[in-house]
Amino acid sequence: MKKRSFQFVLAFLLLTGTLVSAQPVDAGFINGDLLPNAPELAARGSYGVGVQTLKVVHPAQVDVLHGSAGQHPKYDRPLTLEVWYPARVPANKPATVTYQSTLGRSNDPKRPLIPFTFQGRASRDAQPDPSGGAYPLVIVSHGYPGSRLLLTYLTENLASKGYVVVAIDHTESTYSDLAAFPSTLLNRALDDGFVLNEMARLSGKGSKSFLSGLLNADNTALVGYSMGGYGVLNAAGAGYSPQALKLFGQMSGGSTALESRTQGSPAYPASPDPRIKAVVAFAPWGMERGVWDATGLAGLKLPTLFIAGSKDDVSGYEKGVKAIYEGAVNADRYMLTYLNARHNVAPNPPPAASMQPGVAADEYMHYAEPAWNEHRINNINQHFVTAFLGMQLKGLDYAKYLTVPTGDPAEGWPGFKPRMAVGLELRHAKP
Repeated sequence: MKKRSFQFVLAFLLLTGTLVSAQPVDAGFINGDLLPNAPELAARGSYGVGVQTLKVVHPAQVDVLHGSAGQHPKYDRPLTLEVWYPARVPANKPATVTYQSTLGRSNDPKRPLIPFTFQGRASRDAQPDPSGGAYPLVIVSHGYPGSRLLLTYLTENLASKGYVVVAIDHTESTYSDLAAFPSTLLNRALDDGFVLNEMARLSGKGSKSFLSGLLNADNTALVGYSMGGYGVLNAAGAGYSPQALKLFGQMSGGSTALESRTQGSPAYPASPDPRIKAVVAFAPWGMERGVWDATGLAGLKLPTLFIAGSKDDVSGYEKGVKAIYEGAVNADRYMLTYLNARHNVAPNPPPAASMQPGVAADEYMHYAEPAWNEHRINNINQHFVTAFLGMQLKGLDYAKYLTVPTGDPAEGWPGFKPRMAVGLELRHAKP
């Protein structure tokens, strides 16, 4: 489309208030597509991608938002899941899907809920492709607030490479049902564990689910962003500190419901679920608040990839994500740092709906990075997560992509085009 025509279409959409999708109108660019300077492993794999939505219920959970300390009622906790998987996509069927999401905050009148749509490269309800056997499982946990659709550039990409990927809408922590923070503090790791159990059940031979025989829950990775990172680290063995329990009690009127997830609790498992083989933690929250101490971080023994911005002003960097990386002394761990990036190093780029007249600037800034191109970040994340999970879950020979480079990044890193690794740092530490 010529520049003048594109400007006319854009002006018309803005003047009429018509809802536009997240990709540029003139290029048909969809979240996760490759920029010309994308690193090697960002490219999609050979599988078609299907997507389905599931509803599950975690019964008899502590309702920390109601009652009082030690007197909380129980409730059946509903969870909505989005599942991406290798699929047989007919040649005559467009491999695109329209996702429905929301801007705003349900508990903030100044940020009203604004439904919007955006496009993805997957086929809704497509027939699964069992040709790869039982695929590794990847469970994805969003931030606070967030949604199961916050990282579609990554979830679709991994499914195209032979993974079953399930992203959770954490109840009381999404844009549309946002509730008080204690629910998020308590339920993140619990939701992750329950979803792992549900995926194992649905993949069983006796299941009538489309997932029957499609995935191997014994070969699972957890991926979390911000509060999702807080949860997946705990689910993987990093027990919370006494300070975390104190903080939780202050926020929840003295409740001790989080105690079972602390390192000192007899109820906290001595080791993580053995089905979990690896962890990816984007900008995990909590270290600056004392959520972990040396004892708790020593409980993390799984291979872990941390991804952070050096100017993170939500989770912190030197005393936040980097301190977690340095304190997890029993894990084979990597840390990718985006220099001068803040907290938004994980999500999709800002949707076009966040740029509409009258929409609060906070909706755009919830996704945006001030010093980085968000599509560029997405491609780099695809590359490194592919390398890391390929090594840990599939035994692929991708070590060179995670070899800590020496010298000037402008001279090139494995898998990067010349001059295109500027602004990145990569660390590696072994137990």
